[in-house]
Parts: sequence; C-alpha cells; structure tokens
Amino acid sequence: MDQQQPVPGSLSWRLSSHPITLLTFLGFRISSLVVYLFGLLVTHNLVMIFIITILLLAADFYYMKNIAGRRLVGLRWWNEVDPATGDSHWVFESSEPGTKVINPTDSRFFWIAIYAQPLFWIALAIVAIFSFKFIWLPLVAIALVLTITNTLAFSRCDKFSQASNIAGSAFSGGNLAGSIATNMVGRFFGSR
Repeated sequence: MDQQQPVPGSLSWRLSSHPITLLTFLGFRISSLVVYLFGLLVTHNLVMIFIITILLLAADFYYMKNIAGRRLVGLRWWNEVDPATGDSHWVFESSEPGTKVINPTDSRFFWIAIYAQPLFWIALAIVAIFSFKFIWLPLVAIALVLTITNTLAFSRCDKFSQASNIAGSAFSGGNLAGSIATNMVGRFFGSR
C-alpha cells in the first residue's frame, strides 16, 4: 500500500524546508493563545497568566520578526531612528530574487498564521467585553498591538519585495524605465 504524498504547498509541516523553524514559529503563535484561554477558563489567576502570556507574545514577536520571517518567506523588517532628526522609519529587507527559493508550504503556514492570530485576539476581546471580564482587556490590547504590528510590517515588507523585484527586473533589462522605476520604488518605500 502506497501512502499518498502531500501536494507541494499543502499544510503539512513535513513539506517544510525549515521544519524546526516552522514548528517553533507555530508553537509561539499558538502558546500565547492557549495560555490566555487556560487562564480565562480555568485558573483566573490574572497576574500569572498576564506575565506568561506577555513573555510568550514577546518571544513570538521577536522570533517571527527576526528568524521565522527571514527563513520561511525571506522577509525581515526593523525600525530605525535617525539620530540627527529623531525621525523614525521602517526598513524592509527581502532576499535577493533567485538566491532563495521560498517553499510554498512555509509561505502558506506563515501567511495564514500571521493573519489568523490578530483575528483570534479580536474574538477574545469581544468575548472579554461581553462576559464583563474587563480586567483581561489590557492583556488582549497588548497582544493585538504586537500581532497587528508584525502583520502590517510583514505585509508592507512583502509589497516592497514584490515592487523591488519588478523594478529590479526592469532595471536588469538595461533600459531607462527600469532605472526610473527602481529609484521611484526606493524613494517611496525608503521614506516611510
């Protein structure tokens, strides 16, 4: 009896190019939700659940921003402050086209997890409001800030990467339009 192999891009961690990174990423994403739900439903010990959930959210934020994003989808972002002016701007980094092949399974897991988690926290905020457990709302608000920041940053990073690839391919053709497109994309995304 032959077992059917999963189709590339399907949601099977066995198809991942970086299974340890993927499982760690998913573990951090799920663990903060599980600890919060456990505290909400079972222990009611706000201080302990608050501390553990914040630590898991911080670990998830760091791991996703600096490790999982780069290894799974070839994207990374950070915020820089100009010391002279004090202005803050986001910097987006993507792997060079052709140097890193993005595994479709890794990409699907990454983008589903990045968009699903804020939705879960929004649902938990609604539950806290309608169950009159307002004391849990600051924790949910912190979770929303962290998860939405990563979601927005990686979404912008992905758009920047796609725009850079288009401009770069036009530039590599050696034409004037490619040079103009590269400069416009660099200025548009570099100034924000």
